Amino acid sequence: MTSRIATLQQSLPFFEWYGTSPHQERGGQPGVVDLLFGNPHDMPIPAYVEALQRHALPQHPGWFAYMFDDEGATGTAADGLRRHTGMDWDADDIAMTNGGWGAIAVGIRALVEPGDEVIYYDPPWFFYDLLIRGAEATPVTLRLEPPRFSPDPAALAAAITPRTRAVLLNTPHNPTGRILDDAELDAVAEVLRAASDRHGRPIYLLSDEAYRLIALDGRRAPSPAEHYERTLVLYSYGKQLLAPGQRIGYLALSPRIPAEERAGLREAVRIAQFVNSFSWPNALLQRALPDIADLVIDIPTLERRRDRLVPALAELGYEPTTPEGTFYVLARSPIEDDIAFAARLAEDDVFVLPGTTINLPGWFRISLTASDEMIEASIERFAAAREPVRA
Repeated sequence: MTSRIATLQQSLPFFEWYGTSPHQERGGQPGVVDLLFGNPHDMPIPAYVEALQRHALPQHPGWFAYMFDDEGATGTAADGLRRHTGMDWDADDIAMTNGGWGAIAVGIRALVEPGDEVIYYDPPWFFYDLLIRGAEATPVTLRLEPPRFSPDPAALAAAITPRTRAVLLNTPHNPTGRILDDAELDAVAEVLRAASDRHGRPIYLLSDEAYRLIALDGRRAPSPAEHYERTLVLYSYGKQLLAPGQRIGYLALSPRIPAEERAGLREAVRIAQFVNSFSWPNALLQRALPDIADLVIDIPTLERRRDRLVPALAELGYEPTTPEGTFYVLARSPIEDDIAFAARLAEDDVFVLPGTTINLPGWFRISLTASDEMIEASIERFAAAREPVRA
């Protein structure tokens, strides 16, 4: 293994843990309570399946040929952003990508030069660190402190250097379930404007909004683009559809970026898509997007599962969070070693994500995309796992 690959491998603590997890063998077996990933455990949205079936029928010989940005897809994405933000997004500033993963990778590659710095917040999505290092940039991490998990503007200002090129922000946030409010986003924007002026070059905000439509209790998740001009929105339809294996998303350049600067970014994004192994979605998903972009999984079902599980965990002493968005709940491990506690739960066929794998030791994450039966069965097993600790 080359030293470069060995260095990148260190960015994947999740896979180091998962390589020995019994979930690989037992995850899909009867009676297992699988709370580990945001994977579906109910059947897909019927209208989604029908749209894919309809668009899978070829209408000409080139139906499944190479496809870049389909006008129907970019127009749909721009329309969704207009309705959500009230801003005048241009379809020409939308780059369709193979999911949110592709959007993040392309956004980073389009912005950074070797040695540039990209700031992101812990606890993170698994792959931020890897994607930053893979683009030959340097990751810089800041903490989101419990219980509020709110970004500290003073800490952000102190972390920015002349080499800072971008700040990567995720809201609604995986794994905490926080939706950053307008005041928090204004504070981040103020820091970035001041730092850009101070260092004489723009600092971009990479806004990971994969869970934008998974907002609970009637909330709205504001986009950071509404607060900061130089924002690149990174989106995935896989979360709202709960179809993570059907990978379609986009990168969108804010219409508030100056026109000449935006034109240069368009070209940089296009080149980055090629470098990132043809980072466009397949033709079928792009053609189907106008029919599926407004479909969303059953939010009341997620709320019902949350409202059943969170009070039960609290009564058992786990100190759970109450998510405002996403489909995740965080809870404190009753012992310091969260990996050991996850292994204890696995003995009872309950699988959770240890916080250490996402730089949040002492916690674990639960996915509410588990079935109702799994959520119900988990409560008794969480109680049983807690008893030896109480003793």
